Formats: sequence, C-alpha cells, structure tokens
Amino acid sequence: MRRALQLAALGDGRTSPNPLVGAVVLDAGGRLVGEGFHARAGGPHAEVGALAQAGDRARGGTLVVTLEPCCHQGRTPPCSAAVIAAGIRRVVLAMADPHPLVAGGGIARLRAAGLEVIEGVAEDEARRLNRPFLHRVASGRPLGVLKWAMSLDGRTALPNGASQWISGQAARGWVHRLRARCDAVIVGGGTLRSDDPLLTSRGLRHSEPLRVVLSRSLDLPPQARLWSHEAPTLLAHGPGIPAQKHALLEQLAARGVTIAALPACEPAALMEELARRGCNRVLWECGPELATAALRQGCIQQLAAVIAPKLLGGLPAGTPLGDLGLEQVSEGRPWSHGLLSRIGDDLVWELSAPAEPRG
Repeated sequence: MRRALQLAALGDGRTSPNPLVGAVVLDAGGRLVGEGFHARAGGPHAEVGALAQAGDRARGGTLVVTLEPCCHQGRTPPCSAAVIAAGIRRVVLAMADPHPLVAGGGIARLRAAGLEVIEGVAEDEARRLNRPFLHRVASGRPLGVLKWAMSLDGRTALPNGASQWISGQAARGWVHRLRARCDAVIVGGGTLRSDDPLLTSRGLRHSEPLRVVLSRSLDLPPQARLWSHEAPTLLAHGPGIPAQKHALLEQLAARGVTIAALPACEPAALMEELARRGCNRVLWECGPELATAALRQGCIQQLAAVIAPKLLGGLPAGTPLGDLGLEQVSEGRPWSHGLLSRIGDDLVWELSAPAEPRG
C-alpha cells in the first residue's frame, strides 16, 4: 500500500478535480506484476494502468489501491468494471471514496461480483495525501494555503512599501514548487498594483496553475504581467461594475483573461467559484487585508510562512495579517505543527488547521 501511495503522489498538482490515486497488482503468487497512478484529469485511472501492465497475470491476483475504484461513467469508464473483468480475486483499499457518485458503490459492486475487499489499510496516510480532494468534497470549497514571506521581526515590507526580495533565491524556488502543486494562485488588486507578480511555477508544471485576481474596485493596471499568455488568468469581481471599468474588462477579455462575476466580492464566494472550476487546492499569495478576510471566512486550512534571517524594523511596516478581531491572546486559533525546513538561508514553516472530521 505504501508503494501505491508513493505512486499516487506522482500526480500531485495535475489531477484536479479528481483525487490522487495509485495502484499495484500482485499475481496469484504475490509477485508485483503491475503499477499505475492517475497522472491527469481525463487520463486513465490508476487501476486501469496497473491492470494493463499486468495483463493476464492479474487473473486470480490482488489489486492494492489507495482509493475505492469508481463505479460511474465519467470521462473514463468505471474502474470497478475493469477490475472485475481482469479476473482480480482480492482488492485491498486504503479508503472509500466520499464523492457522491461513488460513496461505497464501487466496493458494493466488487463484493457483488464475488471479490474479497479489504478496507482501511494505511487509511490515515491516504487521507493526508488526498486532503485537498476530501476538503472540496466535504465543504464545496478548495483547500486553501496561505503563504507569506517575512523578516525575522515579522515584516513583509519596509515602511516605504518595498518588499522584494525578503526571502532568498532558494526559498523563492520552493514557492515555485508549491505553486506547481496548486490549481490556482490568488492575489488581490493591491498586490497586483504594488508587486506586478507573474505568479507562475516557472515551468515546473504544465499547464501552469490558474492565476486569480480578486478585485472590488477593478483599479488594475492594464499592462500588468498577469495578463500575459504564460498562464491562464481569472479576474473575479463582485456585483455593480463601475461604468468606467467596462472598457478595461472588455480589453482584458480580448486578451484571453476570463472574467467572473461573483455574487459578492469575498473570499468565500471566490472559493465556491474555484471549486466549480475543478480546483482542489489553491494558494493565497495576497496582502494582509485579503489574507485576513480569507482566514475569517474559513478559506485557509494550511499556512506556509517563509522566515528570512533579516531585521527590517519600522512600526508602520507591513505585516502578514490585519486585524483578526481577537480581544484575548487565548482566542488565537491553534495551528498544528507540520514541517519546519531550512531552504537556503531561510526557514519555511508549514502549519495546518485541525483536520476535518471523517464522515
């Protein structure tokens, strides 16, 4: 099963809205004869790839797979039917698929065909691997990761607004790898105006994650790098477009930018829109005002703080967050310690909100 989990992780960042899935096939004597993983949405599922590699050697054997085989016709045929047709005798699962189109139906179909099904092997590891998918299915929103880079004294910019570069080149490369694992990267209009970011993975992923700007005022520079064709871009806004901004929207749409009108110009509404567009995990690289709103609206499940060994000082200097509305220190939300790494001269601290309850 751990080998199947390793295979599943190879698809990270490329399978949304589908989950990460890996599979191995053992013949009747317990020898490894096939491996597969889901490499991209719309492509063959892990079970189909592993069974194709095994061929006739799968008959009478065992399929070990990280997620319950599907039982519905989507962009590909149901995997449960392929498993049965291959003559597999036993299926070992890490976890059931909570998606409403599956939700135990694949397991029931296998058992009805006379196959032995063993559930719950390395389930906790499988759930951690697919936390973004599980979060979207349960909540209707992608899993949100909030990233910032700051100095040792907690500053994200100097008092004059200068912010590039706080972290070192190695840490910026780590951020590119993080973007490659996400389906969308989100900023607000303030970040677009002040930093003119590119927000790509620098070619680490094909296609690049969706670049998203959430803007209430639509006071946006028409020549920003974000409007380039290096990656798809979405501009999201609320109701009531100012009359003087229609020309800008038409110009951006003509350049290939997707325009999305939200019922409210709020992080929660944007997350629901991105879930409808098939995003499992999104990265917030925004300023303190938008980051604070995203936190308060439950849009952030993980933090990634890059801490540089520098002192910037300045009482009015930029900080990662605005006012969270807390009145007592004890009200501060506990985040679970994840991974603390040294990347070049910088530290990267990854933290998680408490995992969602099973169900």
